Amino acid sequence: MTSNQVPPASTGELPPDAPRGLMARFRNYFLTGLVVAGPVAITLYLTWWFVNWVDNLVRPFVPTAYRPETYLPFGLPGSGLIVAVIALTLLGFLTANLIGRTLVDLGERLLGRIPAVRAIYRGLKQVFETLFSGNGSSFRRVGLVEFPSPGMWSIVLISQAPSTELAASFPGEEEHISVFLPCAPNPTTGFFFYVPKSKIIEIEMSTEDAATLIMSAGVVQPGANDQKRAAALAGMANAARIASQASANQASLQPATQPAPAKVE
Repeated sequence: MTSNQVPPASTGELPPDAPRGLMARFRNYFLTGLVVAGPVAITLYLTWWFVNWVDNLVRPFVPTAYRPETYLPFGLPGSGLIVAVIALTLLGFLTANLIGRTLVDLGERLLGRIPAVRAIYRGLKQVFETLFSGNGSSFRRVGLVEFPSPGMWSIVLISQAPSTELAASFPGEEEHISVFLPCAPNPTTGFFFYVPKSKIIEIEMSTEDAATLIMSAGVVQPGANDQKRAAALAGMANAARIASQASANQASLQPATQPAPAKVE
């Protein structure tokens, strides 16, 4: 092309990538709206389901004259939940005095005489006392355990130490502790096992952050600092394990490398 020639005028057509960019923006906007509305919708649905479940559970115990739907043309959601909260609070208040404790002890003695019901009641009572106790420490600490294979680390919720009778059954003299390993994406299921205390790396992470991390399968990270700290602790534990194995192997090979005694003829 010479300097006297004029470049061809633009035809005004859009680049071939313009429609593709429009669809990409539409997809991004849709996914952004889904991320914003999805958790809100699921939270509202679960809340609504729980309120209706409590209402249906409590409604048969409320007399018809005290039900809101008796005087209103529609049902009042949450009325059963309010009754349940008031009833549980009143039960706790009555149990705190001498008469209430006497009645509770009487009921426990009656349940203790039924073989099948006794084991179920005692187990559930211990679980509820442990979970809802104000000074309890169960499942309030988070740790790392090398599971399911060496070099792979899983998040566990640290529970209580085993009883004296059970601790005496473990081999060795090292102290053990019970942990719960939640499964993703449903943290209510998982594995419960006892592990030596030295094999647990306790990290500074709340149980809520640990549950979020497990339910999202690592997509939602609670914080970069916690993540880096956990990775660093896991690396330190792995390095310590390798060093201990190397020292054990060296100790096992040391007698074989000693020179044999000289033969005297």
